[in-house]
Amino acid sequence: MNQPSLLACSASMLFALSAGGLAADDSVPQPGAAKVAYQLPGKPAVAVALKDVAPIVLSAPPRDNATEGEARFGPIASYLTEVLGRRVVYEHPLTWGAYQADMQKGHYDLVFDAPHLNGWRLEKLGHNVLVKIPGDYTYVAFVRSDNTRVTGLKQLAGHTICAHAPPHLGTLILLGQFDNPSRQPSVVVRNGYDRVYESLLNGECTAAMLSLRHLEKFDHGGRRTRIVYRHRALPNQALSAGPRLSLEEQNRIAEALMSPASEAATARFRAVYGGGKGFARAANVEYAGLGAYLKNQWGYD
Repeated sequence: MNQPSLLACSASMLFALSAGGLAADDSVPQPGAAKVAYQLPGKPAVAVALKDVAPIVLSAPPRDNATEGEARFGPIASYLTEVLGRRVVYEHPLTWGAYQADMQKGHYDLVFDAPHLNGWRLEKLGHNVLVKIPGDYTYVAFVRSDNTRVTGLKQLAGHTICAHAPPHLGTLILLGQFDNPSRQPSVVVRNGYDRVYESLLNGECTAAMLSLRHLEKFDHGGRRTRIVYRHRALPNQALSAGPRLSLEEQNRIAEALMSPASEAATARFRAVYGGGKGFARAANVEYAGLGAYLKNQWGYD
């Protein structure tokens, strides 16, 4: 091939690349900043910007099914794709075990979950906490209002308490109040805040552990239940970002999620997790040390 033809061929290739002509198998261009160099004989290499094949992965614990998770977090992923110019995808974990394993390995770039998990990622994975749900995160142990025998948490040693499976923060807080392993309550695992509450009312356990916000939602005014223990207030659930995102990108994400422009994308999320309220800026110092709640949990050393 002569020199003019070679130049024309290379120019066509550069045009195709810069226009997003190279795509993934599904023919959807992948945003990003990776570069490939092409070189003509006797000429310096030309760096061509390509779309990044690996997306930014957003995830959260599988509190609900995949359809519900996608409805809450999918629009946020799409919104952040526009903000960053890089593809952001939501991955719904099939199980809690899978979520923990992938989170511990650093598979996720953006993670929304409880304060102790944010604290652990901050210390172990180099994450930064970007934004949080406004307000405090307070856990309470409570009994049915007709239970006049139990007046304090220590009386629950040897009794059953309905709660979520560890490493749910409320359950870890509960077990952490009992120094002697032989004098601990027996946790009756229930999946879902409503199931924890209903199981107590149905007599399936002596007490239950929930966040104060959820208890007030189910029993506003405290007519059917009575609180016997209240833990100190902690910062609320938050979104952290991992080191594959630059600090500039992390700041853009935080600002974008607090912007009025995010209201449509976060509507379903806010209805479930924030009581309709938007995100507030979070600081690492608020979550530092909270990973200690996970000290006895496998994989969190």
